[in-house]
Amino acid sequence: MNNIIYLDNQATTPIDPKVLEFMNPYLQDSFGNPASVNHILGWQADEAVEIAREKIANTIGAQSNEVIFTSGATESINIALQGLIDSHIKGGDHIITSNIEHKAVIDVLNAISKKNIEVSFISVSKNGIIDTNKIKKYIKQNTKLCTIIHGNNEIGTIQPIEEIGRLCKDHNIIFHVDAAQTLGKREIDVNKMNIDLLSMSGHKIYAPKGIGALFIRRKNPRIELKPILHGGGHEYGYRPGTLPVHNIVGFGTACEISIKNKDVDNKRINKMKNTLLIGLQKIFPDLIVNGDLKNRLEGNLNITFPKYSAEKIMMKLTKIACSTGSACSSSTPTPSHVLLALGLKKEQINSTIRFGIGKFNTTEQIHTVIDMFNEKLKGK
Repeated sequence: MNNIIYLDNQATTPIDPKVLEFMNPYLQDSFGNPASVNHILGWQADEAVEIAREKIANTIGAQSNEVIFTSGATESINIALQGLIDSHIKGGDHIITSNIEHKAVIDVLNAISKKNIEVSFISVSKNGIIDTNKIKKYIKQNTKLCTIIHGNNEIGTIQPIEEIGRLCKDHNIIFHVDAAQTLGKREIDVNKMNIDLLSMSGHKIYAPKGIGALFIRRKNPRIELKPILHGGGHEYGYRPGTLPVHNIVGFGTACEISIKNKDVDNKRINKMKNTLLIGLQKIFPDLIVNGDLKNRLEGNLNITFPKYSAEKIMMKLTKIACSTGSACSSSTPTPSHVLLALGLKKEQINSTIRFGIGKFNTTEQIHTVIDMFNEKLKGK
């Protein structure tokens, strides 16, 4: 990697070598199509898919037949939200969400709103946390869906999903959660949290890109989605197409590893985050941390450096791979909607960098990053 220190783990993570080890046989010897029911290669592939499905289901407290595979959280979100139209949501109905959702949710809801469906965007606090009481005030008789991001991809804030889920359950509102950033890093129990639909992605937990999953509740209540794609009847008819067995195996393995090592990894990552923050605060006493410091992803630091251009900082520190915001919207030259929601001004947003620390980072790398900031930027 040319000595690059990778600190962009909210954008994507490297594949865990143990995950790759489990994937390789399904790229070489056991390459069958799981839909091929007449020979052993197909049987092997199908068995591998179902084992991975069970591992993912176990990670979120679901039944394996409630999990379907997708290409990632963005597709899961589209299947979940668009699939509710006509089956559970009709013209004149109402949807509640927050103003710091991932663009995948916002763009889908904007499209849905054109079908005479009202969407209310609830504002978050200055710390980026949703007040459940505020959601309660927005509930109407025709409110059919609430969709909330569990861990924000830019500022790392963790939302009170269990409280919101209880509120939705009490009012018979379908509850969708975007768990792309929290799967395997936070405890998720779809029954305890009253989650009806949960979108997940593999490449945020050291699995390959191009694989994700969607939890669809089968009872109490049973969620019926209208397919948005057609052809072949794969994945219970919700998502057609030949399954990428190697990626699915990798995703299942990554979930298993993440849950097993969650507490140890989180503690170590949090310690590195605190080291980075303290080190940067010594160099830049006036820096601002965006988002709640307590209720956030362990590896996330979203920092505004007053009087410094984030673009210029990154040009000077080319050996550090970090981000000025969400990778999914970085091609759009507009200020981050998440940072705007926190009340930051455009010039502050232009001085903001997101660091994402992962399990393969080291304390030595963190100290090197601090030294780089000190040498390249102090007094500049």
